[in-house]
Amino acid sequence: MKPSHIALRETIVSRLTGDADLVARLGGARIFDETPRGLDGLYCVIGPWKARDWSTGTDRGEEHDITLTVWARAGGARSALESAGRIDALLSEISLPLDGHRLVNLRTVETEARRDERADRSRVTLRLRAVTERLPAP
Repeated sequence: MKPSHIALRETIVSRLTGDADLVARLGGARIFDETPRGLDGLYCVIGPWKARDWSTGTDRGEEHDITLTVWARAGGARSALESAGRIDALLSEISLPLDGHRLVNLRTVETEARRDERADRSRVTLRLRAVTERLPAP
């Protein structure tokens, strides 16, 4: 991962786990990089994550496509939707500090709710778009 990916990921996780309402909904700071084995209840998984060069003639930057998926056990679709709504509110169109970078924008571009029959779970997927620029060296 590039430094901009790490800085943006750390900032997103910090923002989400720092919100008492979301943490209460999830039953803890249950934000993961991959689906945990044997975990029941409500949780959020970050990924996949894709980044593209977004540099201009004078600035270095990247465009990030970030996926956050809220999973809930069977019958938990409403809880997953409410938690995804809270995540959207926490991350959309805000300014977040990034180590060595500037967040130009961050917004949800798509939300999808569906039932995963194989896993017997409901899931709500948020697809976000972020643009970051590298700060000039001091």
